[in-house]
Parts: sequence; C-alpha cells; structure tokens
Amino acid sequence: MLKALYHKNFKKDFRKIQRNVKERFAERFLMFLENPAEPILRDHPLVGDLSGKLAFSIAGDVRVIYRFIDKKLILLLRIGTHNQVY
Repeated sequence: MLKALYHKNFKKDFRKIQRNVKERFAERFLMFLENPAEPILRDHPLVGDLSGKLAFSIAGDVRVIYRFIDKKLILLLRIGTHNQVY
C-alpha cells in the first residue's frame, strides 16, 4: 500500500474545497492508496510544465496532482478543479 505526504499547497487547497468534495476525496484516496490503477480514478501522467507529475480524478472536474518520492511514497501537491490545478 502507498503512503502519502502532503505539500503545503495541497493543505491550503484542501481547506478551500467544499465538504462533499472532501468526503469524496476520502473515499477515492483510500481507493487510490490500495490500487492506483483503479479505472474509476483515471490516473494519468501529466505533460508540459507538469511533466513528471501525475493526476487522478476525485469527482467530476476535481483532480489531485501528485508525484512519487519512491515506490511506496507519494507527495500530494494540489487538489482542485481542472482550471485551478493545471
């Protein structure tokens, strides 16, 4: 199972999102930690300025951007709508 660290920007973003999105994040994040390849998460690598980072879907337009520190440890960088995080 993966373990996660939280970047200060992620924490700041998280405080701003709505309660229902926070609840959905909790569900999807547990799913992600167990199996990042779960199709419902739509996990994918990013390109351009965000090359080397990845993203997965929480709900509708809400995404989490992260990167691997090592094989079992990730750093959550941002959470928010597509326009907010890209």
